[in-house]
Amino acid sequence: MRIKSVQAWWVRIPIEVAKQHRSDFGQVTTFDAAILRIETDDGLVGWGEGKNAAGSAGSYGALVHMLNHEIAPQLIGRDPADIGIIWEMLYNGVRHETAAHAGHAMPQLARRGMSVAAISAVDIALWDILGKALGKPVWRLLGGRKVERMQAYASGGWAPADAIGEQLKSYIAKGGFKALKMRVGAMDGAPHISAARVRAARKAIGPDVDLMVDAHGTYTVAEAKRFIKLTADLDLAWFEEPVIADDKPGMAEVRASGSTPIATGESEATRYAFRDLAMQKSADIFQPDPAFCGGISEAMKIGTIASAFNLRFAPHLWAGAPCFFAGLHVCAASPASFIIEYSLGANPMIHDLVEETVEAKDGMIAIPEKPGLGFTISERFLEAHAQRI
Repeated sequence: MRIKSVQAWWVRIPIEVAKQHRSDFGQVTTFDAAILRIETDDGLVGWGEGKNAAGSAGSYGALVHMLNHEIAPQLIGRDPADIGIIWEMLYNGVRHETAAHAGHAMPQLARRGMSVAAISAVDIALWDILGKALGKPVWRLLGGRKVERMQAYASGGWAPADAIGEQLKSYIAKGGFKALKMRVGAMDGAPHISAARVRAARKAIGPDVDLMVDAHGTYTVAEAKRFIKLTADLDLAWFEEPVIADDKPGMAEVRASGSTPIATGESEATRYAFRDLAMQKSADIFQPDPAFCGGISEAMKIGTIASAFNLRFAPHLWAGAPCFFAGLHVCAASPASFIIEYSLGANPMIHDLVEETVEAKDGMIAIPEKPGLGFTISERFLEAHAQRI
């Protein structure tokens, strides 16, 4: 079995006005992603996803060009089952043979950001192909699944203080969720405004529902510490991305300032960044995004680091179907995982891009049973929303 073709598209799906929301990323009017299709010479197709933009909207022209014109030629003719070998080849670039013989990484200079986003898309698609070739779901190939269904949390929460309670309660009514996440930070301005919204949320949902908050890295260290103090009595399940991801010492300072668990990692790429988070005691919960951190292969390694440091693992899954399903399989197989992110914002990249129905029931998400990642892309829908670049 050999790779015959590789094709990526920038897929941009408009979000109807009634379902749009505004956050620190502005008004979200589209859902965008780089979607990758890899086909083998015996007709198997694997689907992957790469991300290089914050939130769910952004420009993917450069990433798609990289996948089609730089990555694709390196993949044609290779055995798609050589997943780890291909990962290291793409990461180390022209020095990959030297690195393989030496037994340690010698990455090309552009070893983060878009380069790893491209590797992520390839890696996810190759795992999809391997599962289909063997007739097994990917979680089986990763070591098995610990549960058939896993708890999910409803991810949303942009409403002002006088409406946030009703917004979050609508999530509970919709999917039976027992855990909810809301946004805070620069979208509100000062920390006391966000704290007032969180206090209103807790009052509305009561003490028995887990409540998480996400600042998208928009606070300074001082502001984040202030927010923790203002919300110390609200029993937050975690405080996500309190400060910019590049400031790991600052993240550690925020973590040490109170008892609220710190979650982070959606902006981090590769096991090396998460090693640093662990060593600097910057986080309690790792949140790698499979479409950015390095794919399924790297997400599993990151989960192992979390387990080794007695931390927890909850991947960032505000994403399209290939990334979301990849996260389901990784969570099923990782000993450190405990909860799955489920977008309650408009997400046509999950719900309309695939033939299957993706939903939470009683606050739980089922782990796929089908071979590969377990979804069927609607190629007609994909082609209707592929950008011409």
